[in-house]
Amino acid sequence: MADDTPYIKWFRNSAPYINAHRGKTFVLMISGEAIAHPNFDNIIHDIALLNSLGVNLVLIHGARPQIEARVQQQGIESRFHQDLRITDAGTLACVCDAAGSVRAHIEALLSMGVANSPMHGAAIRVVSGNYVTARPIGVIDGVDLEHTGQVRRVDAEAIHRQLAQDNVVLISPLGYSPTGEIFNVTLEDVVVETAAAIRADKLIVFDEMAGAIDDGELIRECELSEARSLLSRIDNPYGLHTIVRAAERGVPRCHLIGYSEDGALLEELYTRDGAGTLVSTDDYEELATATIDDVGGILEIIAPLEQDGILVKRSREVLETEIHCFRVIKRDGVVIACAALYPYPEQGSGEIACVATHPDYRRSDRGERLLRSLEKQARQMGLSSVFVLTTRTAHWFQEQGFVPSSVDALPPGKQQLYNFQRNSKVFAKTL
Repeated sequence: MADDTPYIKWFRNSAPYINAHRGKTFVLMISGEAIAHPNFDNIIHDIALLNSLGVNLVLIHGARPQIEARVQQQGIESRFHQDLRITDAGTLACVCDAAGSVRAHIEALLSMGVANSPMHGAAIRVVSGNYVTARPIGVIDGVDLEHTGQVRRVDAEAIHRQLAQDNVVLISPLGYSPTGEIFNVTLEDVVVETAAAIRADKLIVFDEMAGAIDDGELIRECELSEARSLLSRIDNPYGLHTIVRAAERGVPRCHLIGYSEDGALLEELYTRDGAGTLVSTDDYEELATATIDDVGGILEIIAPLEQDGILVKRSREVLETEIHCFRVIKRDGVVIACAALYPYPEQGSGEIACVATHPDYRRSDRGERLLRSLEKQARQMGLSSVFVLTTRTAHWFQEQGFVPSSVDALPPGKQQLYNFQRNSKVFAKTL
């Protein structure tokens, strides 16, 4: 049993994520390069597991390398303009052949049910169809792109009907016109338009990189505004560019993970730290460093908690002097959540305090978002750990990875300020 302990702990810790994802709709972008990679069989197994856990799945595959191989076999010259393939009649035949072959390959893998294999008993139903209506891009800079098209409409209602029957929807990078024409459509265009049309809860992009890498460091989570700025700094920004487009179209959570990493999909969705980069967005909310203009909003949130003895009382004067330590979430310009980080650099530690959310916006992930933001800030400041003092919310902090500690473990400066009458419990977390 001792050898199974890490697995058991991971499985138990994944339960909140299993419950949170059940019934949600995820769009998965799988490039032709990902399909050709040796790890693709493992990705299929993980997709089957998501299906068994009650996630509604829309898989959208690419086929660029497979198309290129067929074009070369036919002796056709590959021509591109603005990174778009010029699709003449001969090339279109290669596109349809490659897309159909890849689609059949994915359907076959998802149909496996061999005993003693990860797919045993999966019984996944896969459906494909003409969900994407497209039109020709036409002539750009005097260059006729011929049968290269762009998405005109996605039949969201038909996709939702299939998902309601527990089917996995598989979409190829092809579009169809009312006149019966077929168009070669970019994978990114199909992914973004489909995720927006069906109002997907998540978009997951399998990329060559393990996530957004900035200056050698994996960015585990960022807001949409930061993701936009990363586009000009990171290598191979294609996957992140797709995510930014989808986030701008209203997809609230977008993940960038590596297709060569075995288990990256499960680690990203069912562990606290994840495996890649999460880009989150909300049309009405902003997470930012607090300013002096936010003092009134913070006081309004924390005053009832101070009266109940949950938080230590702070005067307006004290809050104004400490405002630079606070991060806030604002909705339509109004503060709805706050938290603070007080660093103790000599001890390599920091205190996270005053985590509070307006009553109308509780029972969401805003507290977790603030906590992750402050932990990221602490790491950037060179701190190796953070701690909290709490009287009522011990369980919540334990759910976020904090473990019981003691007053003696606090930095000397904090020990001197410890209020033994409040008898707050101490929890710490290694970063």
